[in-house]
Amino acid sequence: MKKRIIIAITGASGAIYGIRLLEAMRRDKNIETHLIISKAAHITLAEETGYSIKDVEKLADFTHKITDMAASISSGSFKTDGMIVAPCSMKSLAEIATGLSLTLISRAADVILKEKRKLVLMVRETPFSSIHLNHMKNLSDMGAFIAPPLPAFYNKPKTLDDIINHSVGRVLDIFEIDNKLARRWKDK
Repeated sequence: MKKRIIIAITGASGAIYGIRLLEAMRRDKNIETHLIISKAAHITLAEETGYSIKDVEKLADFTHKITDMAASISSGSFKTDGMIVAPCSMKSLAEIATGLSLTLISRAADVILKEKRKLVLMVRETPFSSIHLNHMKNLSDMGAFIAPPLPAFYNKPKTLDDIINHSVGRVLDIFEIDNKLARRWKDK
């Protein structure tokens, strides 16, 4: 059976993380992706990348509108392996942490948490306020993975792609998706 993973791209800086995840998963025919793009992410994608919304949507098997609260992924009866929010804005983090299902992103994340599936949040903001940290702690206590895209330097990155790929590879590892994006410690 295919792995079924939800990818949400929010308006935080770092839209390329969601795109790179979709690109990596697209190569694996055993993965089915479901994409949600927030309204603010439409702006960030245009500002930060050369990708159009249509380009990004083509990378996913299925796309869902942020306002479609009746989408398949809004129900626990729709089996998934989990969800990745990449990047995860502090607005989305707050909605998820407090159980506010204001958009399909926060509703789908709420379903993932209640069903005890994997929820990975690539939080993007610095510095973190106590509010942000409390939300992250509460979500971690609920089983979510807090995975800010932080660079590793033991792999001697030479390009921005090296840094992006490392963070994306580590997130793929959480879902046990084989990848060569993240150079392993002491790999030659």
